Amino acid sequence: MHERTQDAMTYVRNFGRPDLFISFTCNPQWKEITDELMLRQKSHDRHDLIGRVFHLKLKSLTNLIDKGKIFGTTRCFMYIVEWQKRGLPHAHILLRLQEKSMFIR
Repeated sequence: MHERTQDAMTYVRNFGRPDLFISFTCNPQWKEITDELMLRQKSHDRHDLIGRVFHLKLKSLTNLIDKGKIFGTTRCFMYIVEWQKRGLPHAHILLRLQEKSMFIR
């Protein structure tokens, strides 16, 4: 965790403060998860499935942000994935944009 903090500070030193902070949390009711559960099985019984689906959705989100440019052109971004106590992963994404949006001060 200390290394990630140092990485984030290096980003700030080189590119400036991030423009957006995005939290992305796994939903155990996603169709991709519930469709793969066996009878009487709960989502918290399948950590492997939750991890795989979350990773695919996070990859899709980062591609949408970076290549799809939904917020505009990005200078840099980084993210960290953490697991909550109830067993669900979530990601914190720091995003620095090339140009300021009218919604960002």
